This record gives sequence, structure tokens and C-alpha cells, in this order.
Amino acid sequence: MPLLRSGGFDAFGWGTEELALACASHGGEPEHVAVAARMLERLGLEEGDLACGPHEPLASRGARLAREGGQRLTRLHNNCSGKHSAMLARAVQLGESTAGYERAAHVVQQDCLTAVSEWTGVSSDAISVGVDGCGVSVFALPLANMALSYARLVRAAAEGDAASRRVVSAMTSHPFLVGGTDRFDTVLMDACGGNVVCKIGAEGVHTFAIVDRALGFAIKVEDGAPRAQYPAVLALLAAYDALPNPLPDALREHVQRAVRNTRGEPVGMVRVGDGDVGDALELSL
Repeated sequence: MPLLRSGGFDAFGWGTEELALACASHGGEPEHVAVAARMLERLGLEEGDLACGPHEPLASRGARLAREGGQRLTRLHNNCSGKHSAMLARAVQLGESTAGYERAAHVVQQDCLTAVSEWTGVSSDAISVGVDGCGVSVFALPLANMALSYARLVRAAAEGDAASRRVVSAMTSHPFLVGGTDRFDTVLMDACGGNVVCKIGAEGVHTFAIVDRALGFAIKVEDGAPRAQYPAVLALLAAYDALPNPLPDALREHVQRAVRNTRGEPVGMVRVGDGDVGDALELSL
């Protein structure tokens, strides 16, 4: 948001693809890597300037292509390379050092903290700051305030706030860049035709919004395991009639997820239990 509102984003000649990747936890596929590399090139920087480390692509297609091509995995394959590139852009725009941009005391992370405070309604001094898996600052917030930030985002977009509208539009018009070929966020946003904007988080966190109703949601799987995450997201959206009918097969498989043993035999099922949705709806409101 600080980069968009200040005009810095446009000054670097970036477009909707770059913005979508800046909002992504992408799958490390060739298309994602290419956009991230292009972002750095426009900044006059290179892969080594990213503070995030390399890891295997999160999308199965990305992992397969990297393996079959004998590619060396780089920081560009990191699912957060787009966000990191945008943070580097903010440092360059401000004339600040790009070294250490990921640290909590750096002006870029202070900008992030201020923006998170503004959108969530939690004062900066009440937000606990840790270190995320990708190396940047991560903020501890109540679920209700996470949900509020998404509701505020889509409402601001609907009411004509240019920066908010651009974020929502970029994510919903380029869902592949936000996730990837087999990634849940991509499949869901594509299936909902732009009326749902969503973003996965670590440790069983998911935040999303129904655009035309300005409703924001946040869930957290208590033990951090992702097995319950997607069924819960779909159950909440179904309760608000925000899913397409019929549900695409790629989403239907998440409504009731089979548990299989090492021989591929179904031995159980993950599903939303009776009464669980009601409890979740009360919290989301």
C-alpha cells in the first residue's frame, strides 16, 4: 500500500502481473520466476538482493519442471519472492539501503507495520512482531482484526479507493500468479469469477473476502496443520452462498478430503462436522 499510494509502484513501470505477484504466495513455476526476475531487473537488482531463501516450488508442476530440467533452485523460486521484490522497491524509492530491508527496524518494515495497523484497526504498539519463514517481519493479530482488514480492503475497492481497487483487481484477474497451477487460492478465485479474494498463510491461517458483500474472514487451524484448512474455507463460503454451483471438481475434492494410506486406500475422511460452521460463522462476524 505505501508503494502504491506514493506512486513508487508505477514509477518502476510495473503492471498488474507484478502487483499480483507482490500479493502472492506463489508456486515457484516458470511464470512466477519470470515475473519476479523482471521486477528485480526494473530495480537494477538481482536475485542475491532478496532476503528470502530458496526452497522447492510449492506447486507440483513447478517442482516437476525444476526437477526434470535439472534447475538450480534460487531465491526467485521462494513463494514470497514477489513480496520481497516489492519491499526492495520501497527501499529503492525511499533512497534507503536495500541491505537489511527485511529487519523490523528498517523503514520498509516500519511502513508495513503502519499499513497493517491501519487496515486491521490494531495500534502499532499492540502488534507483536516476529520473523516469518521468509525472513521478513511477521505480525501477530487477533483473527477478528485479520478478517476486518479484508472486509475493509474490498469495501474500499468498491467505494473507489484506487490502491485498494488495484490490489483486488490484480489478485482476482491474475489468480495463477497469486498461487499456481494446483494451488487452492488460484482454483478458488478462478472458480468464483473475481467475487472472492483470498490468501493462504502459514500454520493453518487463511484470510479471504466476498467482494460484492464486503465480508472478510480469517481462520486459523489450531494445531497449524493444513488438513482442515481448505474444507473450513469452503464451508464458510458455502454458508454465504458465495461458491459456484456446481462446484468445480478441483474444489469439490477439498469439501471432503479422503485420508489415504501408503497403498492409496481410503481409510478416513476430513470434513466439516455438524455445528462447526455455526461456531465459525459467529467468530467471523
